[in-house]
Amino acid sequence: MRILITGAAGFLGSNLCDRFLREGHEVVGLDNFVTGHPDNIAHLMGNARFSFLRHNISEYTYVAGPLDGVLHFASPASPIDYLELPIQTLKVGSLGTHNSLGLAKAKGARFFLASTSEVYGDPMVHPQVESYWGNVNPIGPRGVYDEAKRFAEAITMAYHRTHGVDTRIVRIFNTYGPRMRPRDGRVVSNFIVQALNGEPITIYGDGSQTRSFCFVDDEVEGLYQLFMKGDANPCNIGNPVEYTVKQLAEIVVELTGSAAPIVYRPLPEDDPKVRQPDITRARAMLGWEPQVDVRTGVQRTIEYFRTLLGTPRMALHGR
Repeated sequence: MRILITGAAGFLGSNLCDRFLREGHEVVGLDNFVTGHPDNIAHLMGNARFSFLRHNISEYTYVAGPLDGVLHFASPASPIDYLELPIQTLKVGSLGTHNSLGLAKAKGARFFLASTSEVYGDPMVHPQVESYWGNVNPIGPRGVYDEAKRFAEAITMAYHRTHGVDTRIVRIFNTYGPRMRPRDGRVVSNFIVQALNGEPITIYGDGSQTRSFCFVDDEVEGLYQLFMKGDANPCNIGNPVEYTVKQLAEIVVELTGSAAPIVYRPLPEDDPKVRQPDITRARAMLGWEPQVDVRTGVQRTIEYFRTLLGTPRMALHGR
């Protein structure tokens, strides 16, 4: 197949490029480097089956030649990014999704939307099943991301029902691993970088809020399988094993051997108290479930950041 991946220079997008190329497909990557980084795809530039377009998907988009798939991963995805880029986040979720769907329709391609567990908001159903409509504050600071993705899901289903576009919607739960940016506002990267630098490890709230952490290799496997053999209804892809944020901090401290203290700060507005995917659908439809446990995944991520923090590009690019 020949596929387009928007957000190709991002954390998940670049790992997904690798996966499709390993399977023998041709990949067109698209990114404007707002939150993605050229280093994430530099290793692909000599690959004859990979090409790259530097472009903002929220603007009119033309891609020459046939496409069999359009995978829309472009968006600021961590709190520090979408709180700094609220308008761009709303635009890429609305205009960017519209442009990506239009391209898929014109090419007769399958469309794949990277949605998020954030569509469940601060959930009142636990664990979260795909049939749950969510508890989102549309006018809160986090609403720019939550509502952008909720709109993206709605327009994706509209194109599926109205135009017959073959679509997929994945709801991605907390994913971590190599190619994360060090200070991107996500707990795994924040904790690891703080621990390696000997800085206080910052927990927002009392640390009792829970998250479910999926290692990037497992996540990408689920994404690939969903693209290949899923259906049009939303599907959770995440690790159902739940940890408190305090437990994660303790694991990071142990595995890094850091003497850094844990400090507590006020919980941000609308921060979800719990997050855990029900992956019954993914298991049944795709035969997928995560294989990498949190301790193993965190150790591999620590090794990545140890290397990254020791390279000049960290100072040059703030990565």
